[in-house]
Amino acid sequence: MSISVRLDDELVNQARSAAKAEFRTVQGQLEFWAKVGRAALDNPDLPADFIAESLMAMSEPRSEATPFVPSSKS
Repeated sequence: MSISVRLDDELVNQARSAAKAEFRTVQGQLEFWAKVGRAALDNPDLPADFIAESLMAMSEPRSEATPFVPSSKS
C-alpha cells in the first residue's frame, strides 16, 4: 500500500544523507527510523542503538549470519 505524506524538508534531507551511508533508499531510511522509534517506544529500557542494530541484524539473510559460539572459560 502506498500513501502520500508531507514531511519536513530538513527531515527528508537528513534521511537522504543517512540513506546514502546505509545503502538504503530515502523511503527505506524513513521506514527504518519509524521502526526504530516504534520499537523504542515499546521497549523504553533498551538503548536506541541496540534496537537499531537488532533490527538490522534481523533483516540480514540467515545464510549470511555468523553462528553464535560461546567462549569457553578456562
